[in-house]
Amino acid sequence: MNRYRVPIVAAVVVVFLGIGAFLIFSNQSKGGAKVTIDVIVSKGSSMSPGTWTAHRNDVVTVNITSDTDGEVHLHGYDIPFDTKAGQVVTKTFTADKTGDFPIEWEPTSTPLGHLVVN
Repeated sequence: MNRYRVPIVAAVVVVFLGIGAFLIFSNQSKGGAKVTIDVIVSKGSSMSPGTWTAHRNDVVTVNITSDTDGEVHLHGYDIPFDTKAGQVVTKTFTADKTGDFPIEWEPTSTPLGHLVVN
């Protein structure tokens, strides 16, 4: 009976390691999710939220409402959001580049925040 104990214990350990690895790696985001970010820009000088986040290959939809006409510009992706006071501007893009990308109020080059793509 002792000669079977070692292989059984080894098999149980392998099974537990396999299950643990599966749970760890299946919990990590691989991107490709749909992300919606609702943004408010005030007087071309502040933006809430100031940081937008996504994972690589997420499909990101940004809805911007501003109280001022102008342009919010997402650098790195080169996406302009031409705003009209009180109206919602929506753009959808795939976050296919990783990094930290500045967002600014283009008419005055005022920094508003940034997009972080992991």
